[in-house]
Parts: sequence; structure tokens; C-alpha cells
Amino acid sequence: MEKEIRRLTFDDYDEIMRVWAVSGLPIKSNGRDSRDMVAAEIAREWCAYFGLFVNDKMVGVTITQFDGRRGWINRLAVDPDYRGMGLAGDLMAKCDEFLDQFGEVVPCALIEGENMPSMACFEKAGYVCERSISYWTKRPRPDL
Repeated sequence: MEKEIRRLTFDDYDEIMRVWAVSGLPIKSNGRDSRDMVAAEIAREWCAYFGLFVNDKMVGVTITQFDGRRGWINRLAVDPDYRGMGLAGDLMAKCDEFLDQFGEVVPCALIEGENMPSMACFEKAGYVCERSISYWTKRPRPDL
């Protein structure tokens, strides 16, 4: 198996959406996952979309970004046909490598409550759930 992780460009948009869809992640194509929003995010220096390729096929995707204080790993997804091979861990290691350029950064992730595979993956990578923190959001539109 030949695998490669590389930083994605906007030209990879359709493949990113395909991986998220087959992985069961909800896609908000008129909001935060729209072509315009993804194009803007990919262009930011402190934000990176990474794709994991097996034999030239994209099978994993994640977004990592530095917010000035913390590093965030978002939308980590691996095609179900390729799970259990350590690929999500490979993507997380790439995110850590990207975040290292910003100094001492605390990497964080937000995981929806029903996403048990993701929780197990982050726990295996040494992350702990901070149960004392509540996530609050104010969305001007439901598709953001």
C-alpha cells in the first residue's frame, strides 16, 4: 500500500466532499462547506486541509488551523473501507506537524456526541475529553 499525505488545494474540493460524504460527516454545501467558504479557508496561511491518499485515491481528509491560541483539528474523516489501518492517526500527526510551526500550541478537537469512532481515534492519539467545557455557538444561519 502506497500512502501519501499532502496539503490540499481548492482543486481538491469535490474529492474532499466525496470523502466526507462516504465517511458520514454532514455536509453544509450552502454554508460552511460551500465552494466559496472552502476556497477562503484553504487560502489562509494558518489553515490547512490535508488529504491522505492510498494508491493515489483520497481516502482521508482533515482541516487544521491555528486560532492564535489553540490549534484545531476539524472534520477528520477516513473512508470506512480504509478504517482500522492507522490512517486517521497519520492525519493527526500531520496536523500536529503543521501546528508546531506556530510554537507551543494546545491541539484541540470538537467531536459530535454520536461520533464514537472519532472519539476512540483521538483518545488513542493521547487526547482527553475536557468534560468541564461546554461548547456554545451562535449561528446566523443553520447551514454555517
